[in-house]
Amino acid sequence: MPTTLTHLALHVPDLEACIDFYQQFCGMRVIHERAGKGSKIVWMAEPGKEHQFIFVIMPGGADRQLAADDYSHFGFAVDSREQVEEIARLAESAGCLIWPARDEPYPVGYYCGLRDPAGNYVEFSYGQPLGPGSEAMPIP
Repeated sequence: MPTTLTHLALHVPDLEACIDFYQQFCGMRVIHERAGKGSKIVWMAEPGKEHQFIFVIMPGGADRQLAADDYSHFGFAVDSREQVEEIARLAESAGCLIWPARDEPYPVGYYCGLRDPAGNYVEFSYGQPLGPGSEAMPIP
């Protein structure tokens, strides 16, 4: 039975802080909001991908306290190593950098990691066989 992953739903402790984070670091935008759960429910998507994959963000979640060696994360691909470095610089200034920019053997590539306001880890990578420029790369 074929399926398509369309969304990820997150309960977060601070809705507005998470909206701001995903707008600032991921370029996502709010595409829908409605009343719900005593506040509002927000849908966010990358521009042009509104019908492919979204985050549904809702209030009422607890802050996630992931261990330093926990590599659970949301992964975003960027167009260059320089973009990874710029995101890492911005995140360091904002106090949310958890993995400084680093190189790992293929298929991991060049990446950095941030902690969102709900405690989720978010990776920004270049050189993986996913995302921008990956069409020419084999998937291991």
